Amino acid sequence: MATGATRRAIVIGGSVGGLFAANLLLRHGWDVTVHERARQGLDSRGTGIAHHAETQAIMALAGVRDENPPGVHVPGRCAVDASGAVVAREAYPQYVTAWGRIFAPLRAAFPAERYQAGQELVGLAQDAAGVTAHFADGSSATGELLVGADGLRSAVRAAVAPAAQPVYAGYVGWRGLVEEAEFSAGFARIFTQFTFGFPGKGEFIGYPVPGAGDSVAPGERRYNFLWYYPVDAGAALDDLLTDAAGRRHPLAIPPALIRPQHIAALQADAAARLPAPYAEAPRRARQFLVQPIVDLESPALGFGRVALLGDAGFTARPHVGVGVLKAAEDARALAEALAAEPDIPAALRRYGAARIPPSRAAVAVSRHLGAFIERRLPRPEADPSLGLTLTRLLALSGRPVADPAVWSGGG
Repeated sequence: MATGATRRAIVIGGSVGGLFAANLLLRHGWDVTVHERARQGLDSRGTGIAHHAETQAIMALAGVRDENPPGVHVPGRCAVDASGAVVAREAYPQYVTAWGRIFAPLRAAFPAERYQAGQELVGLAQDAAGVTAHFADGSSATGELLVGADGLRSAVRAAVAPAAQPVYAGYVGWRGLVEEAEFSAGFARIFTQFTFGFPGKGEFIGYPVPGAGDSVAPGERRYNFLWYYPVDAGAALDDLLTDAAGRRHPLAIPPALIRPQHIAALQADAAARLPAPYAEAPRRARQFLVQPIVDLESPALGFGRVALLGDAGFTARPHVGVGVLKAAEDARALAEALAAEPDIPAALRRYGAARIPPSRAAVAVSRHLGAFIERRLPRPEADPSLGLTLTRLLALSGRPVADPAVWSGGG
């Protein structure tokens, strides 16, 4: 147990949410350790994400000093029809980037000796004096605060709010990355667009992201695509998430274990449904990710001395593109609440009061954006009762839920 004025925080989860929390708490005077289940580094992840100015500001508070561009700048987004012709536009300048472009500087800002990999949480206990985390290797850690930033499959949430479970939305997200230099010359005209397409089966999104070494130089970037792809719950989803050895993975299957026939089926569907230039992306991708799309809402974010943060507390579908931002804002609110209120359970109640409403809003907006896929409609405007025109979808997607344009109507 910490003594004197320094309080100790145990952060479970060493991805971006945990690192935001750890760096901010460290800079608020806490003694912090991070405990990550994975034994190998997480920095190789390269999936594309929307990057927001709010995220950059919180990174600065967390100790990140980076003058390089945060990603590839895009002036707006567009929707295309089956021929590839642009049918709607929305001006919204922003950066799009790779997940590792956020993770790496946060990891570098946190003291290496305080980051403990290969530690899987197997239990926790708390009382009026503190909280103890127990790990699979037999070790334990004790402090005044435990932060559960261990994602959708949170072991911390399972301990404090076991009834809060992910709810499958009826579709998956297929993701892939392609090196810019590998595309045909015809792809160059669309490479820099942030594009939304509706192939009659889900929703296809593509945009440029930094390449190797975070390069944003033309010719060295990558193209990120995400295809929201309907897959019925039950046998079809089970088959997709089962590897060649017959193991069914619960919430995502490691990329190397996706069976080739599923990738081949996706590529065939891309060739049949996507406009010719865009079909190149699934065809040329060397590695794929596939993840069931889910909603998750926890009843609270504070449980005595235990806080939930990021996807461990609320998981919004990726349509809103605020997963990293939400984790960053959670971490900032947590640090501020603990600075303002010395009693930890009271501080966590303050934290929950600040972060539950916007977290619920993010889940609601993302559910709205995906409703047409969930209902197996070919396009978002196919059912006027959804109120989801192409213009509105472009305005709502991939931007902070607190943005005044969100839920302002129109479109």
